[in-house]
Amino acid sequence: MRIGFDISQTLTEKAGCGFLADQLIRSLLALDKTNEYLLYPTFYQYRDQNYQQVTIPDSKNCKIHFSGMSFQDIIQGWDTAMNNRTEWLGSPDLIHSNNFSCIKDHKARIVFTLYDASPIVHPEFMTEENRLICFEGIFNASIYADHCIAISEYTKKTFLDYFPHYPEDRITVIGLGTRPSIKNVRSAKRKKAILNRFQLSDGFWLSVGTIEPRKNYKSLIDAYGELNDHRPLVIAGGRGWLESDLVEKVRHLGMQDRVRFLGYISDQELSVLYSSCLAFIYPSHYEGFGLPVLEAMSCSAAVITSNTSSLPEVGGDAVLYVTPSSRDSLFRAMKLVTSNSKLIRDLRMKSRKRAKEFSWADAAKKTLEVYEETVRRKPWFAR
Repeated sequence: MRIGFDISQTLTEKAGCGFLADQLIRSLLALDKTNEYLLYPTFYQYRDQNYQQVTIPDSKNCKIHFSGMSFQDIIQGWDTAMNNRTEWLGSPDLIHSNNFSCIKDHKARIVFTLYDASPIVHPEFMTEENRLICFEGIFNASIYADHCIAISEYTKKTFLDYFPHYPEDRITVIGLGTRPSIKNVRSAKRKKAILNRFQLSDGFWLSVGTIEPRKNYKSLIDAYGELNDHRPLVIAGGRGWLESDLVEKVRHLGMQDRVRFLGYISDQELSVLYSSCLAFIYPSHYEGFGLPVLEAMSCSAAVITSNTSSLPEVGGDAVLYVTPSSRDSLFRAMKLVTSNSKLIRDLRMKSRKRAKEFSWADAAKKTLEVYEETVRRKPWFAR
């Protein structure tokens, strides 16, 4: 097969979609030496002017598409209507979209990654522009995708609830893995240097994720304030949307010396934070998977997370669950952790064990099986 693969969100500070595409293609290339892979550094509506800076594994059976073309020529190509875009895309047999985009003016088979249905279920957590772009991609997938890969059973169920016309046998659930670089840092000297860089010591509260309403940071800050704990609350993640008043809220509560916003940080820095915190807290309202929970567990962190959406699929019996809409539920969980050292030890032991059930190697194997099946089967609609 010649497989077109969307890597358009892997070029800069990667969030969930970018991490999935990056780790999946690396694992696919490690597994599959037979098929040819065309990597698309721009894809439909997602364009990054740094598209030439992408790094990929050294593999003879893959290459960057659009190589040698100017950014303007690429954009013009995406924006120009074509009766058949297949040749322009390198004549792939199959295209895997990883960024909520389902292009349809070509003859290749389409595999579409279903992350979540947040544009439909929780539109209030998104900007209008982002909501419309993501909804269009999901809607088009329900009509044109030959096969969908859902990253959790919850995501599959939600998609079918809203698009019941889509054939259920053309949806495969494939969970994620953690980043190979997210692991306990064995060098005590390196760990100390990173903690010193952030003016931290072992035993702080930690939350990780893009600063946006869905992550429920305001409730976390309220619960932390009520706890009145001397340990700092550390929030690591890039700026997202609709939360520009979060820093002002912390200042208004007089906690600017105890609540630390680190911004986007490196994988190695994340590893140190995960493995050094008293507990990792992820009280998100809604997730398609919940990658930070898996990352924290892989570093043996004690985890507190929400009992909603896909998060119980990831956490299993290894985490402490809260109701994200209840500040009191979050407060009680945090209070319990501060007063029960045995609970912390038990959670850390269970976390590490649970995390081993997820791997990118397994995800790549299942994805390759989806590719092979999709190419064999006829499209379920008339193209």
